[in-house]
Amino acid sequence: MERKPVTSSNIASIGYDENTSTLEIEFLNNTIYQYFDVPQHVYDGIMSADSHGQYLAQNIKGVYRYSRV
Repeated sequence: MERKPVTSSNIASIGYDENTSTLEIEFLNNTIYQYFDVPQHVYDGIMSADSHGQYLAQNIKGVYRYSRV
């Protein structure tokens, strides 16, 4: 999955696979997490958010199934 670099104090890059609705987040500590069944509008939201980390905490963590890659 191709990820796009973002400016964040905690997140290095974010990617999204439309076919599987999988959101992939690479953190600055080199860990990668995939979040499953994430709608396109949530990906659009995190990419356009003023704070990617805050959006992640408020709208994704604890909402969608995830796995560390």
